[in-house]
Amino acid sequence: MSEFYYTYVLLSKNDGNFYTGYSSDLKQRFEEHRKGKVDSTKERRPLELIYYEACLSPKDAIHREKYLKSFHGKMFIRKRLKSYLTG
Repeated sequence: MSEFYYTYVLLSKNDGNFYTGYSSDLKQRFEEHRKGKVDSTKERRPLELIYYEACLSPKDAIHREKYLKSFHGKMFIRKRLKSYLTG
């Protein structure tokens, strides 16, 4: 079985904003975020994993991460998770 690379979106319960990243080990990376070991999110905790996608190559995961960080990518996430985000 091939190794997967994950593009993920976290929701900060502190400021209500998204954080988007990628990793080859999603569980470990989320734990690092959750425990405050990632500089860019440690002040934004608590965090919730709200979305992820699996890719077959790191190049694809990075490309998808860049898209999800863009204006259109953020609109995609909000539309995709509309019922979840609005309760």
